[in-house]
Amino acid sequence: MEKSIPKKDDILELTIEDMGVDGEGIGKYAGVTLFVKDALIGDVVRVKVMKMKKSYGYARLMEILSPSAFRVEPKCSQHKACGGCQIQALDYQKQLIFKENKVKNNLIRIGGFKEIEVEPILGMENPYFYRNKAQFPIGRDKEGKLRAGFFAARTHSLIPIERCYLGIDVNGEILKRILAVMEQFHIEPYDEKSHTGLVRHVLIRYGFTTKEIMVCLVINGKKIPAEQEIVNSLTDIEGMTSISVNSNEEKTNVILGKRTRTIWGQDYITDYIGDVKYQISPQSFYQVNPVQTKVLYEKAMEYAGLTGEETVWDLYCGIGTISLFLAKKAKKVYGVEIVPQAIEDAKRNAKINGITNAEFFVGKAEEVYPQYVKAHKEAAGAEVIVVDPPRKGCEESLLATMVSMKPERIVYVSCDSATLARDLKYLCENGYDLNRVQPVDQFCHTTHVETVCLLSAAGK
Repeated sequence: MEKSIPKKDDILELTIEDMGVDGEGIGKYAGVTLFVKDALIGDVVRVKVMKMKKSYGYARLMEILSPSAFRVEPKCSQHKACGGCQIQALDYQKQLIFKENKVKNNLIRIGGFKEIEVEPILGMENPYFYRNKAQFPIGRDKEGKLRAGFFAARTHSLIPIERCYLGIDVNGEILKRILAVMEQFHIEPYDEKSHTGLVRHVLIRYGFTTKEIMVCLVINGKKIPAEQEIVNSLTDIEGMTSISVNSNEEKTNVILGKRTRTIWGQDYITDYIGDVKYQISPQSFYQVNPVQTKVLYEKAMEYAGLTGEETVWDLYCGIGTISLFLAKKAKKVYGVEIVPQAIEDAKRNAKINGITNAEFFVGKAEEVYPQYVKAHKEAAGAEVIVVDPPRKGCEESLLATMVSMKPERIVYVSCDSATLARDLKYLCENGYDLNRVQPVDQFCHTTHVETVCLLSAAGK
């Protein structure tokens, strides 16, 4: 009997044949593609159709009739509700294959690269407890109990989490102590609907090499009651180095406000990537997986092909993480970043490492570089350009600037393979060849994948 086209509220049996870019299972019914959250490749499932478009639809997983051979028992009991680890139920080796294919497919579909070979993804030996930063919203559960946790996927409903298997173990103890002081002194958590209450988030950062810990309480106000009691409750935790309060009184989803006040210890913690030391404040952008960041940066260094004679421009330099890593082997490194505080951090990080061949500028690269060329003529040339843009990729004006700089090599580090493919297409239509593509698993158990690419001037 021929299957009829599925419609809303139909209950169907489905075999999951593939997975989408966000980790959702993909199956076909009567020739129609259905996307099913929490279903894995190889599962046979019963689903309820929730929404239908012309040629595809979305269905809710009702029951796993026959589990995939790649399905494993997740460590975290809340992984479905939390939504932070979209594919934790998938065997780790299969996760790596999924991410490698995601990069390949985006390069083919968006970039038009039919022939490029993607190198085998670099995964982790231990894909748990790798994050050096966690931001926990504070709120009350349905019973009114004070809780810390994470927001459920695409919502602001708090899912209480006592132990996150991606973060460091001490996070749970820190949160328990802060919540105990809040209970004792009747300090209310923030309620975003009414814009009342005080404590919004607890930000925790950890130096994997130095073992230093930073705690920053983000509050809807300027001061927190029982400030000293909070300090006293935390300072005997081994490695505690910095405790601060950040004021964010805006009606916003942005976590940190503009003002941070240290209430105990240093204003920052320190950590290393390779042998480069970095000072990290609550606002600093710093890669969250230091083990894989070293892998990523070493690959970027290899692709840069530095001999000590090259001038390098790092056009999204942040606090100088890549710039200073490359400065060890370059003649000169110029870093450009639009955030003034990040440039202050970059200059300080250069100083504490004794690096004198790195110079940093505040502004947009597409404005800074032409001004520098005007002032310094041929001395402004670059043999190598490095970019590590945010998820949205590079502005076309920046790509045009990169092409005008005529570097021999471009090293593109990306956290989104879709925007990467789009930008690589532009560069390869304007005088560059794509030589190498290396995915790195920076965010285990999530659908995100980091990629580093090497481009060279066409014909070289």
